Amino acid sequence: MAEAFDRILGSPPEEVERELVRLREELDGEVPVKSVDRNLLVATWNLRCFGDLTENWVVSESDVPKRNLHALRCIAEIVSRFDVVAIQEVRGNIKCLRHMLKVLGQDWGLVLTDVTRGAPGNDERMAFVFDSRRVQMSGLACELVLPAEQLANVGADALDKQFARTPYAVSFRAGGSPLRKPKTFILVTLHVLYGEDAAQRVPELRAIAEWLADWARSINAYDHNLVALGDFNIDRKDDELYQAFTSTGLQVPADLHAVPRTLFSDPDKPNLAKFYDQIAWFTGENGMPALSMKCIRSGYFNFADVALSTLNLTKTQLSWRISDHYPLWTEFSLED
Repeated sequence: MAEAFDRILGSPPEEVERELVRLREELDGEVPVKSVDRNLLVATWNLRCFGDLTENWVVSESDVPKRNLHALRCIAEIVSRFDVVAIQEVRGNIKCLRHMLKVLGQDWGLVLTDVTRGAPGNDERMAFVFDSRRVQMSGLACELVLPAEQLANVGADALDKQFARTPYAVSFRAGGSPLRKPKTFILVTLHVLYGEDAAQRVPELRAIAEWLADWARSINAYDHNLVALGDFNIDRKDDELYQAFTSTGLQVPADLHAVPRTLFSDPDKPNLAKFYDQIAWFTGENGMPALSMKCIRSGYFNFADVALSTLNLTKTQLSWRISDHYPLWTEFSLED
């Protein structure tokens, strides 16, 4: 995967190579294998402050940022296991993103937004990276904008703040053969602004749910599947934020109800675990169109015990080199 990258920047030290082998073994056990024309692996990952990169294998005290080639190789190994990954917190400086694509190789594609201007936007972009051997863009790329008639329900002040990072939608197709047409799907990713308190997030989440419901009804005529994924900054399952997000029928697969979202989740206090990241879609209830793709299973990948494990980092240190969020994934069938 990274031969060309290593020729440019040098091969990793032996201890890094050994760790990457262990990381691959862990991924083999936790993430489904890609199977041609049989499955589709969609993931979402908030990669903390995914911007600049220190181009060495060992970080010194003076290096800024602390994310280096070692960390980037770990990130790329994880990303490579999926067909398409929605990435949040890509910064204006896309050095990490560019180098990750070099590691992944020429078969990987990228589509991303421009930087969101203004302080609330936090110099962030939305991005999708995808394995072009298995997934191709099918034509649509757009930002979601609420129609004027919805503004009264959201409130102008809430919209100004909450849509600082506009949701981003891209259509893809996967699979297909002489006997089976390809599956076409639209992924909508967003990173809800955290704000000063949870109440500030409710209007955006409800507006997004309403927008997606309207869109799902119209695109269903073209046999498109609609999946929302990203960092919704939902605090708890079934809290007011979750209820707003699911108010029009979006459903999170049961496999993801109990999995941790962040490095700082406490397994001894599952009732306090944050529910930030989500993958969700409509299931056919209440007149909403269901996916034509069958969900096989969903999960997350806990990189904390294997990525950079030789460095004895604290969770906070690890969060700045890899991320404070775990990647979530869903496997869909392409055979039905």
